[in-house]
Amino acid sequence: MNTNFLKNLRWRNLIHDITPGTEEQLKKEMTLAYIGYDATASSLHIGNLGTIMLLKHFQLAGHKPIIIVGGATTMVGDPGGKKEERKLMDEKDINNNLTSIKKQLSKFLDFGNKPNSAEILNNYDWHKDFNFLKFLREVGKHIPVSYMLSKESVKRRLEIGLSFAEFSYQLLQGYDFYYLYKNKSIKMQMGGSDQWGNLTTGTELIRRKLGGEAFALTMPLVTKKDGNKFGKTEEGAIWLDPKMTSPYKFYQFWLNCADEDIDKFIKIFSLLDEKEINELIEQHNKEPHKRILQKSLAKEITTRIHSKEDCDQAINASEILFGKNIEETLSTLKETTLLEIFEGVPKIEVKKSILKHSSDLNEFLSLSTNKVIFTSKGEARRAIQNGGIYINKKKITGNENLEDFKLLFDKYLIIQKGKKNYFLVNFI
Repeated sequence: MNTNFLKNLRWRNLIHDITPGTEEQLKKEMTLAYIGYDATASSLHIGNLGTIMLLKHFQLAGHKPIIIVGGATTMVGDPGGKKEERKLMDEKDINNNLTSIKKQLSKFLDFGNKPNSAEILNNYDWHKDFNFLKFLREVGKHIPVSYMLSKESVKRRLEIGLSFAEFSYQLLQGYDFYYLYKNKSIKMQMGGSDQWGNLTTGTELIRRKLGGEAFALTMPLVTKKDGNKFGKTEEGAIWLDPKMTSPYKFYQFWLNCADEDIDKFIKIFSLLDEKEINELIEQHNKEPHKRILQKSLAKEITTRIHSKEDCDQAINASEILFGKNIEETLSTLKETTLLEIFEGVPKIEVKKSILKHSSDLNEFLSLSTNKVIFTSKGEARRAIQNGGIYINKKKITGNENLEDFKLLFDKYLIIQKGKKNYFLVNFI
């Protein structure tokens, strides 16, 4: 068994809080540790990826990772990091979400038949028959209100309002740890730093009820250079379900990470070792314009979440706007990827019949496209003579006719005016 789990986390800056004795426990034996995920959506997102990597490194070090999907706790909602109370979900929606989440986690963790193979448990299984009076006697009696009020997740919400359901969340999560410790020999819980209060409620309950010693570890919340939480974009969440975020958008997210963030992100999200990452950082710092770190991380994670084939296409698609000699690449793209690349550029609809009745490029680039690209045939002619027009990434010389260009997916032409101005013509 590899006992360098904590050493690995330290150089990756993945330890925020850790209970005393954790290192000794990990050296002593193969340890079972868990992280919980509430099933509030059908997919986890990249904001969950940091803690998933904790589980991955834990398993690679020879220990056994357990995933607790919160079929029960999702019905209540965790106040940590929330400005308002979650909407409650019904059992059917939660169960559908659990099924999807299991598939996503299998891309990171080995769920085979080895002693340290990962397992997934649903806390609804031990909460469903736990009546309220029994819960108060067996859990509530052992955790003082003053202890619960001291938690940062509770303090932050008291001023704006906190329901009893959310206030009791830490007792539910604490009981999870107690149950797992007692019945599954799980001695450790991990999570994000905002979960520290919930984790230590569990260790405290184990100490008070069983006289046992349990352990907890949290990683720092991942933030961007602007202080915002990692994983939030203007377009919304970047999902780990391939059906919810396309390979191209997924790859682009990582490719567009700021240089100020990427040194940190590659340590957190890559499985490359310390030597490999330090070498990449050194190369990147010499030639930051090549975005070596971004490309390495984007390729690694996109391949894991999607596939090598999807990643290769995303890489090719990413070169469309900036590369040269890529006419063949255009013909290999999926239509959905093509539309994603040119999302936000002006789109012009023209009648397909124009292909039969006009071959004049000057007329097409001006009058036939509603004067969006050029206001007149003369303006179009001068731009072509100056070498500033490309159709489907092929430079126009002025000797071509409209019928010389093959429509992409039998309906699109990409017009490039200068270096940065693109137009997508849709023949209908």
